[in-house]
Amino acid sequence: MNEERRRELGQFLRDRRAGLVRAEQGLPPIGRTRTRGLRREEIAAFAAVSVTWYTWLEQGRDINASRQVLESVGRVLRLSPAEQSYVLTLGGHAAVPANGNTAIESVPAHLQALLDAVDFPAFAVAPDWGIAGWNTAYESLYSRIAEVAPSERNLLWLVFTDPQLRQMLPDWDITSRNFVAEFRAEAGSRLGSAAHTALVRKLQDESVEFASIWAEHVVLNFSSRQRIFIHPNVGELTFDQHRLVPSDVPDLHFVMYVPTAGTLTNERLAELSRRA
Repeated sequence: MNEERRRELGQFLRDRRAGLVRAEQGLPPIGRTRTRGLRREEIAAFAAVSVTWYTWLEQGRDINASRQVLESVGRVLRLSPAEQSYVLTLGGHAAVPANGNTAIESVPAHLQALLDAVDFPAFAVAPDWGIAGWNTAYESLYSRIAEVAPSERNLLWLVFTDPQLRQMLPDWDITSRNFVAEFRAEAGSRLGSAAHTALVRKLQDESVEFASIWAEHVVLNFSSRQRIFIHPNVGELTFDQHRLVPSDVPDLHFVMYVPTAGTLTNERLAELSRRA
């Protein structure tokens, strides 16, 4: 476990420990009013580990944490499946890229053909959330994608730095938080790599909002959901967002915006296509 992952693991455990409701663990308040937050010794006792060992874990000390122990701590902290997976990954219990290079600059031709075959917006995302490919329907939806420099063609970067994209998202506050939580859930094995560190620091420097959300250490797995865009030319577009992973290139995932039934989205997408 490298230093950055140890530090992140310690901070994450501290944050989750501070948020626990004492009564839900069968514990009385601390003093008269403190109803949230468990002491380290309480976590250690519930997880059947020594207080010293758990303290070192939160301090980011260079210790080996077994999968069994981390799972036990996770149960005490009432971690969600996504959070538990994140903790295990930080603890070294998942595959780690050999060189930390997770950039994919382009989509293989046979997969680009698949993107081109669908008539709704779709794009391909690399492990670092770089946008590696897209179809014409996506370019009609978000016309700037072809203009953005390849070094900045990153989904997380664009969500936090592109005013045009932000104006298109009426629920930007919710969407941006979901993206950060999903990005963190998928980034555990890349912590400490030069590319991941550079992207996070660049975002923290560029966006106060990203820095604040990142500091909350929220972790979520991706789930299909409805997405709404307000396009400057055709108005509201409503999609069901799905994600697919091609079995032959599992490092890529496809994001598909399927027009929601019962809306005017199909007709408005056709109008965008005609304008293009």
